Amino acid sequence: MSNIEFIKPKTLVKVNPGWEISENTKAIVKYYAEYTDYTESEVIDKFLNNLLKDQEFINWASKKRNNKRLNALINANSERDTLTYKDKSVE
Repeated sequence: MSNIEFIKPKTLVKVNPGWEISENTKAIVKYYAEYTDYTESEVIDKFLNNLLKDQEFINWASKKRNNKRLNALINANSERDTLTYKDKSVE
């Protein structure tokens, strides 16, 4: 038996946010997606997740009332970064 790693399905829940962006921003995302070989949606998703690394935003969120969902997002992102860091250090 060989050690085959099977492809796991993506577990993202997708929503259509319904916001508008400028034509210039759309073009930048389009070309960046082409450059990285990701879809435009994946580029936006990955880039916007970087907002969860903004320490001032995290501080603001911790002081906000009714912030359970926001804190869960921040904590999940923090745990994912820790796992990524650990994975890279093993190599």
